[in-house]
Amino acid sequence: ANAAHDGIKRKSGEPYIIHSIAVAHIVASDLGLGATSICAAILHDVVEDTEYSITDIENMFGKKVARIVDGLTKLSGDFDLRQALTLRKMLMTISEDVRVILIKIADRLHNMQTLDSLPQHKKIKIAGETLFLYVPLAHRLGLYAIKSQLEELSFKHKHPEEYNKILLMLHNQEEKRNYLVNEFIRPIKEKLDEENIESTVTNRLKSTYSIWQKMRNKGVAFNEIYDILAVRIIIKAKPDISEKRQCFDVLSLVTDIYRPKPDRIRD
Repeated sequence: ANAAHDGIKRKSGEPYIIHSIAVAHIVASDLGLGATSICAAILHDVVEDTEYSITDIENMFGKKVARIVDGLTKLSGDFDLRQALTLRKMLMTISEDVRVILIKIADRLHNMQTLDSLPQHKKIKIAGETLFLYVPLAHRLGLYAIKSQLEELSFKHKHPEEYNKILLMLHNQEEKRNYLVNEFIRPIKEKLDEENIESTVTNRLKSTYSIWQKMRNKGVAFNEIYDILAVRIIIKAKPDISEKRQCFDVLSLVTDIYRPKPDRIRD
């Protein structure tokens, strides 16, 4: 791959092989795929962008790697709306080898992470394509962390003004938010300890994209979003009691401390 891409640079000015290695790293560390997929990830642009053919790949790296690279090559290029609709339909049914789709998602993630060097109109196009094609795919495959990253990066590049506004508002409230969530969690932890329930209590911040989506869909302001923070309680279930019952017991403890809003509670 290094020899094939020799002398080729990305828009950022870095050697093209850096992209191939970065995609392979995502495939290995974030997706947990094996040697065949890592090899295919490093080679994913070789047939499309250089003189090498699928036959060359097969002769050097074997049929499995060549088949994945061939699948990735067929999914390359720009798409108009009609082609994108067809491609989305095809991808959502998942291809013959799911590794093709996983590497394609890893490729798109790294492209989104390095979008800054492109002109604005290109950023908007690629971000829109990502939200339309790759976010639903990542969701379908249960890649929720990658889905969230793709949403955030797409939002950042497609709607930079709104993205920066929400980011600033979150930053301005950070100190107050951290204080409130720690105060909120403290009595819950104390009660769980009293009841000898082994647990971990954490909190997470709603993503800027999710906040923007809610503001837009419900026609509300930032200060009217009530679930910017979420608290998660993970218990170590006792073996002789059903997990469902233990979870409802914890919910009961929480509602003893804080009065639930009937129109908002979902169990």
